[in-house]
Amino acid sequence: MRFNTADSPDADGLLFQYGVHAFDGPEAFSLDLARQFEVLGADGDYDHFVQVHCELVYEPVPALAALGDFNSWFFHDSGEDLGRWLGALTARDAWAVIREQRPVKVEVYQEAV
Repeated sequence: MRFNTADSPDADGLLFQYGVHAFDGPEAFSLDLARQFEVLGADGDYDHFVQVHCELVYEPVPALAALGDFNSWFFHDSGEDLGRWLGALTARDAWAVIREQRPVKVEVYQEAV
């Protein structure tokens, strides 16, 4: 779904990323789907971005750790094709490994970046 955002190429973006990290505690494998929006200040210029995340957290078993780190961005106003971007993500071999695991936690949160 498109939102009414600022008129700039990176005002409305999608992020898909995964990897093993230890941000808020012990190491874990996380698969993160995020939506990013540009927020303008009172003067109408860039102020910051807001990201809304849906993060699936898994034990960092060797099969998941072997996937390494991956991230891919899509921006609605960049001229890229959303269907092609989604197709490339769903075709990744990593899904065969990820589907074999069960998340230990799901987090939905928002942050300013």
